[in-house]
Order: sequence, then structure tokens, then C-alpha cells
Amino acid sequence: MELVPARQLALNLMAEHGLSWNFGWDRAKKRAGQTNFTTRTITLSKHLTQLCTEEQVRHTILHEIAHAHVGHGHGHGPVWQAKAKELGTSPRRCTGPDFPVADAPWQGTCSAGHVHARYRRPKRPLSCGRCSRTFSEKHLLTWNYVPLTKQTEKQAAEETEVPQDALF
Repeated sequence: MELVPARQLALNLMAEHGLSWNFGWDRAKKRAGQTNFTTRTITLSKHLTQLCTEEQVRHTILHEIAHAHVGHGHGHGPVWQAKAKELGTSPRRCTGPDFPVADAPWQGTCSAGHVHARYRRPKRPLSCGRCSRTFSEKHLLTWNYVPLTKQTEKQAAEETEVPQDALF
């Protein structure tokens, strides 16, 4: 989903459900949204929002609104689940096997050819979890940086073209 319509959707849903908090974007690559109780802010991942459908973004926003309504101490427990259902969304995590994944530039390959992706270069040696359940020097991963593709570069350029007033 495009960022400007996603921002408007978030603001509309927050107003519709009586939440007068702030909205913003973050740079997360593994989680779709976050509720910050200290700053009273709901944020969405810029990277994942652009890969998601409108329905997935709506679900994420309502998920975070439910967190904001029930308060800090409830996590994903029964109180939060009831609120999520009341708001019309599933009381489950937003991400999963069918959820888009942001490309990770670090690719680790083991001797058997299994590939593992990371967003940051690992600082210590890692071994392949598919080849051995415990650390094994025999199955060490060799890390390579895979530069952005032309399509990813285009998306990155488009991210910077979003009007400043639409970002926060």
C-alpha cells in the first residue's frame, strides 16, 4: 500500500475509534506496527507497509489501536483479544507465513547450499540450523552482502519522494 493513503487510513481509524494519539513511520523490517505508550504514538513499518495490501495495513492499525485502548500491561492476553474483536480485527499477530517480508541484504550460505537472510551482518560465527540443531563448525555460514536490486533502488527513491507533511 502507498504510504500517503496508509497514513490517512491510520488517522481515520484512530479517530473513528476515539484514539487521539500520534501516528508515525518506523524503519522496522520484521514487525508491521508498534504501540509506544510513553509517547502515545502508533507507528507502522515504512518497509512492510509498502509491501502490504490495504487489508493487511488495516488489520495492523486496528491491532495497534487495540493495544493502545487496553493499556501497557495486557500484551496479547484475553483483555486485548476481546478489544481486538470489538474493533473488528482478528486477535492474532499481523505477520505470518502469508505476510510480505522485506528483503535482507546479508545472505549466509552453508556448505549444503542452505541460504539464511539477515538485515545486519552477524558479528559472530553462525552455523546452519537446518544442517545441525546445535552450533557446528562443519556447517558455518559464509556471509555475502547482496546489494539492492534496481527495483529496490527505485522503491527506495520513491520513499524519499513522499511529501514531508505525509510522514508525520
